[in-house]
Amino acid sequence: MKRSEPGQASPSARPITMTDLAQFAPEKIAVTGEPGNLGIAGMPMNFVAMATTHTRTGTLFGTPIAVRFTPTSYAFVHGDGSTATTADGGRTWSALGQLSFTPTATSHVYEDRGTYLAHVSVRYAAEVDLGAGWSAVPGDLTVDGPDSEIRIFEAHTALVAFTCAENPGAPGC
Repeated sequence: MKRSEPGQASPSARPITMTDLAQFAPEKIAVTGEPGNLGIAGMPMNFVAMATTHTRTGTLFGTPIAVRFTPTSYAFVHGDGSTATTADGGRTWSALGQLSFTPTATSHVYEDRGTYLAHVSVRYAAEVDLGAGWSAVPGDLTVDGPDSEIRIFEAHTALVAFTCAENPGAPGC
């Protein structure tokens, strides 16, 4: 009996493609903007998308199959006309040991106040196991996440001699 080539269901079957695996597609990943999807115009907002390698099982062409999806890149769409593609989904400021509003590999600066719809598109590589070990499937599968509403505000500061607690009658208190 002739052995199957990688990505084939059987010697007589055609190769498995990403289109065939669409029914096993990973869940849509929502993007989160730190802090709390709220930002300040002119300051970095940190974006995080948590996608992980995971396996789905089912039947394809009448054959039991396991499909393993591994995220390979993240395309952040900020809603203001800018995008950024990264190799990972980013990490929170806390996980990075950074203070809020510091730049990160996945941060973005909105120039104007307003409400924006941001999302992330995660690109996955896939492997299949038909019972004889994992085989790579050529190409990739991109899954677009849902929109997240990002609200950007303006902040104005002023140097003052005392805090509002020290001088409650001061301007701005």
